[in-house]
Amino acid sequence: MIEIEQLAKTYRRGDQLVTACTVGHLSIGRGEQVALLGQSGLGKTTLLNMIAGIVRPSQVRKLLVADQDLTAMSESARDRFRGRHVGIVFQTFNLLMPFDSLENVMLGALFGQGSNQHTRERAEELLRRVGLADRMHHLPGELSVGQVQRVAMCRALINEPQLILADEPLGNQDRKTGGEVLRLLLEIAGEEDCTVVMVTHDPESAAMMQRQIDLADLRQAS
Repeated sequence: MIEIEQLAKTYRRGDQLVTACTVGHLSIGRGEQVALLGQSGLGKTTLLNMIAGIVRPSQVRKLLVADQDLTAMSESARDRFRGRHVGIVFQTFNLLMPFDSLENVMLGALFGQGSNQHTRERAEELLRRVGLADRMHHLPGELSVGQVQRVAMCRALINEPQLILADEPLGNQDRKTGGEVLRLLLEIAGEEDCTVVMVTHDPESAAMMQRQIDLADLRQAS
């Protein structure tokens, strides 16, 4: 599902060139559930954004996602690819405040298959699956942090993606609630043969995944 070789992202800060992320080699198979574990400063979010095609690497030998070479794509092509094949659970969840839970989930389909009756039925089924049948028409401000996380998870799953990318998805909520939501995500992804890649600083969260990779080791391999 993911093949990376000799990837780096640098930024210019004044007269200095700052390296945000380097990876020597990373291979993740289809259907795997993998945690990329590391403390602040190792470029966890930057790496996730490069895998998603949101950020272009400064240097790269290979960046394949679902057999597609992201380095050969234009920005618009990467946007279309991401919309159809990749679901993202952001660290801050990024729900749109004027829209209710069902609408927020369905909005995730806009850059993929598009909104239709199947989209609505899948959105409703996902929300029921995560225990939000009675919260479909509640606004984000009317939900708990755990419920907001569940809506964000359903939005990431709406297009039946091949790959889910999760950036510290447990947020600041308590471990019990966050763990339950992560288990639901992994269960649904497993049923749909969807690869899950999560970046986190928390070893207990990482332990819920099938495989854990220390980002410091990836940096040393570069």
